[in-house]
Amino acid sequence: MTTVLLVRHGRTAANGAGILAGWTEGVALDDTGRSQVAALATRLAPVPLRAVVTSPLQRCQETAAILLDGRPDIALKEDERLGEVRYGDWSGQELKKLAKEPLWKVVQSHPSAMTFPGEDGESMRDMQARAVSAVREWNAAFGDDAVYAVVSHGDVIKAVLADALGMHLDQFQRIVVDPASVSVISYTALRPFVVRANDVGGDLSFLAPRKKTARRRRKTADSDAALGGGIGSSESA
Repeated sequence: MTTVLLVRHGRTAANGAGILAGWTEGVALDDTGRSQVAALATRLAPVPLRAVVTSPLQRCQETAAILLDGRPDIALKEDERLGEVRYGDWSGQELKKLAKEPLWKVVQSHPSAMTFPGEDGESMRDMQARAVSAVREWNAAFGDDAVYAVVSHGDVIKAVLADALGMHLDQFQRIVVDPASVSVISYTALRPFVVRANDVGGDLSFLAPRKKTARRRRKTADSDAALGGGIGSSESA
């Protein structure tokens, strides 16, 4: 079972101003964003991360650097497939202005049909495909029992969560992913389990591996869903 922590970068000035940053260069964390990520780093301190894989964009690179401060043993990787949606002509524009565009209704209610306008505009389907492929390939590279973090962007994380939940992309706007939040997916042989979503303050120490005991469940149990809801992921052995 490979466990992935999907971390959205901390708040930026663009977030605060209601600007769709996209791949715009030089979008950095603001003071609030740095504080958010520092708090998350404290929560993640007990978790023995195998690696942190990050989007190449500055706001994610800064987030990853704060998470890794004082933890030189954790590998840092970069993957362009985990970068922001390429919003094309929408990049750098105010969200309140974009909300008046006819295509806004498409991205809200039928995102699987949305390709952003402009020469470098990307479709939401292509974004989800590249992001999910990246996560699956890193899962295979790190192997079973690994716990690692992916630092990425709101829509990208929502798309990965939708895939793990078995949701059609057209429903992914029902998922909320706040700045500096962490969402946790455990990938097993049979199915992924979404353990946390949009967590901005919970105790994450349960992600540290626990010693196996003689009462360890049968090998296939990690892939089985708990009938009746179980005792909770934080209590799992």
